[in-house]
Amino acid sequence: MKRIPLWPRSMMGQMALVVALALFLAQAINFGLALRDRSSFRLAQATRPVATRVADALEREAQTGRPIPQDRGRIRRASANPIPPYLTRRPEVQDELRRQLVEQGVTAGRIDTGVRPVSDEPLPFEERRRLRDKQPGPTLLIAIELPGKGWVTTIAPWQGNPRRLFWLLAGQTLILYVIMLLPVLWATRRISRPLHDLAAAARRFRPGVEAEPVEEAGPSDVRAVIGAYNALGQRVTAMLDEKDQMLGAIGHDLRTPLAALRVRIESVEDEEDRARMADTIDEMNRTLDDILSLARLGRPSEQPTETDLSALIDAVVDDFRELGHAVDYEDGQRLIVRLRPALMRRAVRNLIENAVKYGGGGEVLLTSDSGAVRIEVADRGPGIPAEQLTAVFDPFTRLDPSRNRTTGGVGLGLTLARAIVREAGGDIALANREGGGLSATITLPRR
Repeated sequence: MKRIPLWPRSMMGQMALVVALALFLAQAINFGLALRDRSSFRLAQATRPVATRVADALEREAQTGRPIPQDRGRIRRASANPIPPYLTRRPEVQDELRRQLVEQGVTAGRIDTGVRPVSDEPLPFEERRRLRDKQPGPTLLIAIELPGKGWVTTIAPWQGNPRRLFWLLAGQTLILYVIMLLPVLWATRRISRPLHDLAAAARRFRPGVEAEPVEEAGPSDVRAVIGAYNALGQRVTAMLDEKDQMLGAIGHDLRTPLAALRVRIESVEDEEDRARMADTIDEMNRTLDDILSLARLGRPSEQPTETDLSALIDAVVDDFRELGHAVDYEDGQRLIVRLRPALMRRAVRNLIENAVKYGGGGEVLLTSDSGAVRIEVADRGPGIPAEQLTAVFDPFTRLDPSRNRTTGGVGLGLTLARAIVREAGGDIALANREGGGLSATITLPRR
């Protein structure tokens, strides 16, 4: 089962998540402060008017000498605590009310409270009208013991759970999300879209391939980055053009004296010396060709075409057979692959040439499956030590410490072959065969 990352990878997703978390945190703090303020307001609303009414009633009672009535008015007398035990108590109201009574100069004994959802006993007409008009819903019963004088009771409005406040803050949060997230997403998209185009252009960049400059869009910073990339691409292309011109001049300047040397050795009378000189000049020419080909590989002049690999391999094998080398290949299925045929021919030739030099001959096998095409060149030579299977691809690396030219060139054959195959989207792998010998396998994607 694929796990969904908790942190988005895209800039737009990260910006949206950061803003959403910040808004959520801010609203959570706001909700906590609002609940605290509401609780303080509810507590004050339930205690201050009651403390004032009780103090006024007791003061009138002391001035007039008439006791507080037991059956009408906001403040009523009771001989005992009239609040049923099953009602929910509010200790915070009791503590705050005691503090308010002290401020009013009233000495109270016990204070009891109970929240009554629906009135379950008859109330005076004025009290019923006040509660119905001003504060429908739960009521708070309050009983205050006056030492030596019995109990006084009253009723105050009581606001229930903050459900309305919760939905109000939830709606406010949604509005803030819409107001904040939409502009953030728009701004992030305005930044990320040109960056995506820039990344795609960088991935498509190929030396020597003419490419349209990336459109400079988005904020000024992003446009500056895109402009710098476009200028960099132009500089790279100019440097590659200059390099190609320099390599062409080097190749021309080196081949001219080599050709002159080839002519001059004809005057050497000793045939053996003349043959060795000719071989040396030929080796220098091949080395020069390899170096120039490797240096120019990034900008090949040959265009990719639909190529029959079986016919390409058969043509290379025929060249070796004409020179008397034992190279086996059975012309198999027709496989069409889009590549640069001249370069791929050279890569296959380099592998077969190594098999002939080190194994006295080779076997070529062409296979394929649904996703890849493989060209295997195998020999029965000495093979390569396992720790050297990767190092032999490095330029100018040879396993023969004597540097004898009869056992190979300057160490660019495998380097050039791997560069050609990788430029075509594939790779080369070397492996020692059971019973001795080496197997070199070119793997190309089918497309």
